[in-house]
Amino acid sequence: MKARKGIVVEERGSTIRWLLTQLWDERVLLAAVVFTAFLMWLGGIPAGWIAFAATLLVLAGFARTERLEGPPAASVTAAIRPEADASEALGSIAALIDALDMPVLIVTADETVRLQNRAATVLFGPIPRNADLAGRIRAPGILDMARDVIASGQAKEIEHSDRLPSETVYIVRVAPMQALGQRLGGTRYFLITFRDVSQARRIDRMRSDFVANASHELRTPLASLKGFIETIQGPARNDHAAQQRFLGIMHEQATRMSRLVDDLLSLSRLEIKSHVPPDQTVELAPLLGHVRDSLQPFAAELGVEIMLDLPDGKVEVAGDRDELIEVFENLMENACKYGQEGGRVEVRLAPDEGGHPEVSVTDFGSGIPPEHVPRLTERFYRVNVEASRSKKGTGLGLAIVKHILTRHRARLNVKSELGKGTVFTVKF
Repeated sequence: MKARKGIVVEERGSTIRWLLTQLWDERVLLAAVVFTAFLMWLGGIPAGWIAFAATLLVLAGFARTERLEGPPAASVTAAIRPEADASEALGSIAALIDALDMPVLIVTADETVRLQNRAATVLFGPIPRNADLAGRIRAPGILDMARDVIASGQAKEIEHSDRLPSETVYIVRVAPMQALGQRLGGTRYFLITFRDVSQARRIDRMRSDFVANASHELRTPLASLKGFIETIQGPARNDHAAQQRFLGIMHEQATRMSRLVDDLLSLSRLEIKSHVPPDQTVELAPLLGHVRDSLQPFAAELGVEIMLDLPDGKVEVAGDRDELIEVFENLMENACKYGQEGGRVEVRLAPDEGGHPEVSVTDFGSGIPPEHVPRLTERFYRVNVEASRSKKGTGLGLAIVKHILTRHRARLNVKSELGKGTVFTVKF
């Protein structure tokens, strides 16, 4: 009760002080009112002058009205309840930063962590209230930047990478919260944010790798063509047998370059319409039979038999016929080339456990080392570069398969065991 009475007395004192201040500020207006009343009491003043003085008084009153609305509540409250105001302010900020999807810390000038949001808890774990910043963040670059900002008062940011559990890249920014510090009696607060840019960095890396790989793949056949042309024009000008041999090699290199350009154009076309699902219906059994028949001469040349296992009834999916033909041509052709020593390729169409159709293409070759399996659908990625080039591969086939299946809302699963072969399964 004593504390409450003290607050009431302080509030009354503040109000009286405010009223006295207002009266002193309006002393000119007050003097004009008293002087006009005195003139009217004496009498003998022309009515026009009295009306003119009254008008000036009214206008002055209107001009001062907004200053007579009462004492500013915020300043009185701040004077009465500084600790409660600080608690409310930090509570409001805590609710706000919890809604952010990026990790956020709020620290004071002595590097004490006052607040963290849920995303920061996931990244760093729970931080005890008033814990030291260096006890939770061990990156020297971030700590040095935070100290620089505390000393200078100027916001800064750096790029920081975490290697474990997986590579993650953050833009870390430290900025002073001047408005909050002014509201809370001069205590200095600083905001630390962690913006995840890992996906953007991966895309940039993939783009640069793609350009570098495409340039390399095109440079090799072009260099070969240029060399043979110079040889035919020079030393082999009159050597008919050498010219025929060189022309055959040049034709192979030009064909390889043409396939590479075709695959690049196909990828570009697929990326443009990747968000548009196909609106046709395709029956899978006849389509797989058509692909097997078209690859029979190629398989026979390699000594491989393509065996089909198809159901009796219709199996239809929403899809683009030409694109699905390209998918299964790629998978069967790869199975024949890289599983050649197995002597056979099995293609099976059947429903999965959920009743959705799936097509598996199985070879019985040497298999794929497990560290290579997750990267098979990357552009220009090859398990064995020399073997791929000798088999006239461009390194883009499985990347095309992945893009087509993504457009068809399907996915590709790969299982492989060294010495026993590989299974590529398309699940619709």
